[in-house]
Amino acid sequence: MSAATGSVWDQLVGQQHVVPRLRAAAGDRATGMTHAWLFTGPPGSGRSNAALAFAAALQCEQGGCGHCPSCHQVAIGAHPDVGVTRTEKLSIGVDEVRQLVRSAALTPVGRRWQILVVEDADRLTDQAANALLKAIEEPNDRTVWLLCAPTVEDVLPTIRSRTRLVVLSTPSVEDVADFLVRVEGVGAEEASYAARASQGHIGRARALARDDDTRQRRQEVVAIPARLDSLGACMAAADRLHELAKQEAGALTVAADERERVDLDRSYGVVERGRRPREYAPALRDLEKGQKTRAKRRVLDVVDRSLMDVVSVYRDVLTLQLGSPSALVNAEQRADLDALAADSGPEAHLRRIDAVFEAREQMLEFNVPPLLALESMMVGLRLTGRSGG
Repeated sequence: MSAATGSVWDQLVGQQHVVPRLRAAAGDRATGMTHAWLFTGPPGSGRSNAALAFAAALQCEQGGCGHCPSCHQVAIGAHPDVGVTRTEKLSIGVDEVRQLVRSAALTPVGRRWQILVVEDADRLTDQAANALLKAIEEPNDRTVWLLCAPTVEDVLPTIRSRTRLVVLSTPSVEDVADFLVRVEGVGAEEASYAARASQGHIGRARALARDDDTRQRRQEVVAIPARLDSLGACMAAADRLHELAKQEAGALTVAADERERVDLDRSYGVVERGRRPREYAPALRDLEKGQKTRAKRRVLDVVDRSLMDVVSVYRDVLTLQLGSPSALVNAEQRADLDALAADSGPEAHLRRIDAVFEAREQMLEFNVPPLLALESMMVGLRLTGRSGG
């Protein structure tokens, strides 16, 4: 939400269908508002961006001008009456939600609303969800909850029945490319590639447009399907994909881990006094446990995104085989796509897509170690269709 782009709504890429409704609610406090909202949409659709834009509009005297102190404070995460809960752990626990509920009971510092944004409402534990439900059932007059989740099915039915639903969609390639050029200052060619390769995921598109390492890692991933010509190649591909995921996840976690360790040392006086009090050791253990959980989650997230890149290759092959007018996601890999199309028919490529989603389910739902799931998947991708399917 920068001043250069006008109002806070300009940051919502491809979500023009929800802006009038949110704008109207922000401008009509008497009849258009409700105390709890649920923002849903696929990964990368901008759920949290929409929630924060709405939060800024609610705090802004002009309904989200994008220039005033309130809009700016929300944009940089410094507004005293807007709290944002996001997690890089596997779940949000009841203790964290109880703290949010206590915050929700406070009177706003300003004249408008006390707003609590929960970016990962789908990761609430059962206890946490029940604690949140009680707060939503007994709202304060000036408190607003903004929850974000992929789908309505990802939150308790009792919670979603008490919220007003805002459904976001995957932005089009054209919308993402326009946003990258207009707001991020990316060149037209780079923006076009990033928009296609991200498949509508705004954060991913930013990274692909700006970071050479991110582009290189993706290029390695989408080259995998055409290289699975032996069992040895399958094992090597699984190991390489896993290693790429660890590298990218590690690049994201190292700085955060170091910053948290410095903050811990400072809070216990280790930096100033040079010694560790008795309470420091258990606090350090808790910190390291949380960091390990976060690292595991990030590796899974990166692997999951890589699997979607692999799926995009097989979908491109189907596009060519079936003569679909849809644009190719991986147009730069046309030689590989043609080779895969000649290798086997559409039915085999559909089965390969199923194999990728099966590996995804094994990791995310059944906690199968990523490398093991990837090895099994790669072998399945090679064997599928080799007998003429």
